[in-house]
Amino acid sequence: MKKIVIIGCGNVGMAYAYALITSTTPFDELALIDLNKKYAIGQAQDLNDALPYCPNYHKIYGGSYADCNDADIIVLCAGRNQEKGETRQDLIDKNYNVFKSIIDQIQKTKFKGIMIVATNPLDVMTTITQKLSNFNPKKIIGSGTVLDTARLKYNLGKIININPRHVHAYVLGEHGDSEFIAWDLCLIGMNEINSYLTKSEQDKMTKEIRQCAYDIIDKKGYTNFGIGMSLVKITNAILTNSHEVLTVSVYDKAQDIYYSRPAVINKNGIQEIIPLKLTPKYEELLQKSIQSIKNCYAQIKLEKIGK
Repeated sequence: MKKIVIIGCGNVGMAYAYALITSTTPFDELALIDLNKKYAIGQAQDLNDALPYCPNYHKIYGGSYADCNDADIIVLCAGRNQEKGETRQDLIDKNYNVFKSIIDQIQKTKFKGIMIVATNPLDVMTTITQKLSNFNPKKIIGSGTVLDTARLKYNLGKIININPRHVHAYVLGEHGDSEFIAWDLCLIGMNEINSYLTKSEQDKMTKEIRQCAYDIIDKKGYTNFGIGMSLVKITNAILTNSHEVLTVSVYDKAQDIYYSRPAVINKNGIQEIIPLKLTPKYEELLQKSIQSIKNCYAQIKLEKIGK
């Protein structure tokens, strides 16, 4: 029996839930937890109506924190949304107290599985989750730049007129304004990216990927479908033990924070972090991105976590 618990039944949580039940990801139970219990029950009923047309049958219901006792995966989607004009860093104070309450409840259970964090500012909230819970960092995974990397693959595939699955490129660092693309490591099939894009086109693409979420928020108020599918990708790698390489947000002991790097995901969570061979130029960008996350985290570290 494989059991998933979603905490937070808003736009992201439900986009993930819907993408999950329409996928072939092997799980049996899906428990939905929300501050508004009636709302969670309603969402479960709505999802159940879709099951006759889904690939597999699942038990879906509005749950409680007691459901975390035997859960394999908890996905944290709770928190305030990023509003128009806000950066991800603006969300820290809004979402810290939300997570403190949630993690306090989880710690009262017998949960021994893997937690996936999807709440922004992503890298800071994933770091906070680990610090507050004191769980094994390998079992706490941020959705990281899996979504940003999907945006990059899609855009490159569209420009080059190739299936995005054959675009081998990653967005690294912060899931936010300091993220970057190590273009020297990008391949289209076996060919270097310079065969397809000029340096100026690469720079333009980097800016577009950074801006993408803001553009969507400006138009519809929030993002949810892309991150929902990205969470399914991570979930599937865990439950199928597929050893998939994804740019999730992972813990760096030396830096004492989470940020995105390619990592091998399997049933244990983070099985291995793939070493990055960056040129000095991109190593500098990585260090700047790490410092950006540290600066963001420092705003709450001393005042609230005290570590």
